[in-house]
Amino acid sequence: MGSMDGKGGVILGVANDRSIAWGIARALHREGARIVLTYAGEAIEKRVRPLAKELGDAAVIPCDVGEDAQIATAMGQAAEHLGGIDFLVHSVAYAEKEDLKSPLLATTRRNFLRSLDISAYSLVGLCREAAPHMKPGAAVVALTFYGAEKVMPNYNVMGVAKAALEAAVRYLAQDLGPRGVRVNALSAGPIKTLAASGISDFRDIQNTAAERAPLRRNVDIDEVGDAALYLLSDLSRGVTGAVHYVDAGYHAIGM
Repeated sequence: MGSMDGKGGVILGVANDRSIAWGIARALHREGARIVLTYAGEAIEKRVRPLAKELGDAAVIPCDVGEDAQIATAMGQAAEHLGGIDFLVHSVAYAEKEDLKSPLLATTRRNFLRSLDISAYSLVGLCREAAPHMKPGAAVVALTFYGAEKVMPNYNVMGVAKAALEAAVRYLAQDLGPRGVRVNALSAGPIKTLAASGISDFRDIQNTAAERAPLRRNVDIDEVGDAALYLLSDLSRGVTGAVHYVDAGYHAIGM
């Protein structure tokens, strides 16, 4: 018996087999969960469909989180396919490449609003549309990064967006708590994903984290996947509104 037997949910943000969301999908599938994956655009769809087959033919549906109508349709389709929603994984973020190279000072209003919309507001929109379909004991996990709390090189506007995301997690935990739904964030250490490839000098960030973290190494997507499994299963039934670190302890080090 797996810890997710009988549970079904939606995972947003699988782009390829190096995605953190893919590590989470694998861990949940291993423990018996039924999964719906989403994609935004044809290029991502082509990568996601073969991966869905590895999850026991997971359903694959479109969901551009920048469009309210698509969020509503996707959550409705997922709930119909699964017979309700037990979990939701938000692993979606966006910033223009130039904004990851330029200081926050240089970010335009348009780019700032777009980053906050896709990276933070989308969690609010998804929770609102998923909530009517969520079963008691359901759980939500959003992916964040330490750049939300402390200045990290070349993270810039994304740090501001992730800070908004972490605040949204706390307020959504309060909003959804009376329904028995939990909302938490997972703060993963630097992992080489498609998203990370847009951050300049990412290898240096990884090397520094590995040198200074108590475990003297970086983490991988399977370690984040197992932590997500805890936050999405009944093992963490008393935990909500939290940011849980999976970063080899880097966040605990001051100097």
